[in-house]
Amino acid sequence: MSVGIRHDDLRRRNRAMVISAVRRASQPSRTEIAATTGLSHSTISTISSDLIAEGILAEAKGSEPVSMKRGRPQVALTLEPRAASIVAVVLSLNSLSAAIIDYAGNTIVEDTRRLVTQRMPAEALIDECIAMIRRLIEGVATSGGPVLRIAIAVQGITDSGSRKLLWSPITRHDDIPFADRLEQEFGVPVTVENDCNMIAEALRWRDPVRYRDDFIAILLSHGIGMGLVIKGELFTGTQSSGAEFGHMIHRPDGALCRCGRRGCIEAYAGNYAIWRNAKLGDENAEPLADLSDDDITALADAARDHDGPEREAFRKAGEAIGFGLGSMFALFDPAPLAFVGVGATAFDLMEPHVLSAIAKTAGGLHSKAISFDTEPNEIPLKREGAMMRALLHVDQEIFAARLGGATPASAGKNVA
Repeated sequence: MSVGIRHDDLRRRNRAMVISAVRRASQPSRTEIAATTGLSHSTISTISSDLIAEGILAEAKGSEPVSMKRGRPQVALTLEPRAASIVAVVLSLNSLSAAIIDYAGNTIVEDTRRLVTQRMPAEALIDECIAMIRRLIEGVATSGGPVLRIAIAVQGITDSGSRKLLWSPITRHDDIPFADRLEQEFGVPVTVENDCNMIAEALRWRDPVRYRDDFIAILLSHGIGMGLVIKGELFTGTQSSGAEFGHMIHRPDGALCRCGRRGCIEAYAGNYAIWRNAKLGDENAEPLADLSDDDITALADAARDHDGPEREAFRKAGEAIGFGLGSMFALFDPAPLAFVGVGATAFDLMEPHVLSAIAKTAGGLHSKAISFDTEPNEIPLKREGAMMRALLHVDQEIFAARLGGATPASAGKNVA
């Protein structure tokens, strides 16, 4: 019995390695997969033949022979788009979007809707997600593979088990059980993920050279968030999604934050905080519920044009971010940073003050090792991260585990 179990585990591991190699590469040959995985050519040939027969992989149409050496030409392998599909949902302040994505990572259909999230009951937020997903699934009922996974990237703190939203500035409600309700509706596994963690996940796939073992993604938007990768692993807490950088204290008893506490980094560097300092000059003023991207762009333009309260507001933001990072780098070595969101379009105004603040901390001893990059559009990254989290689950937990052509019960139902 134990021998059979070990054999199945080995087969599952090898299938997972082949699928992963195809997903990470651009149409690799079997020889290239062998070089990547260390598996023998005969093992890869057997596994790839099985995966093609099961409709998980396919031979790339029109692909050129990879090698000009003697022997059989190497045909490239690719993911079969119709093998499965997943749903990626992004829920942010006053915004809900969702997309159905095929197994190869192509978007089949998507939708976006503006909501007044802070005024909606918790049940209404869940219902809006269900209704949007249902509409999308019904719209592609005959054109996609079975939906096998749903991933929600949500602004706020999620539990470590990826089941619910613990707290978020987008709603006045806590402990919202998104995963349980959506699983009841659609009969497939659902995860609820912190949006900044999903930004970090997307960056790893977009640029695996820069964003590999250790890096930090910071969201500069209405709120301030962080996705932290340490030694190649996404950091999460034991109870929550972890890495709530925006709610580290910058100044005790300082500016009023959206979370209700005082002195948080976000209370100086969030879009609402920058606007408040520039327009009102009162750190005790109630944070605005929403700001447009145009509002922040206008503040940045004014700060670049002349000295005044706008420039001072961005200085304070950069200082708060810099001291926070310096404190982090006193615990962890400096790592590449990506600043994401509309606030990143004004990072030129904050960068000198970020570096100056870091240099004043113990974490700034190696400040020359710190490098910055910016990406102003946060929504695609959140969606890509949720997409990859869902697709990797399908790869490893469903298709790699499929033995003898059977689909495990955990694969879910074909709701498409």
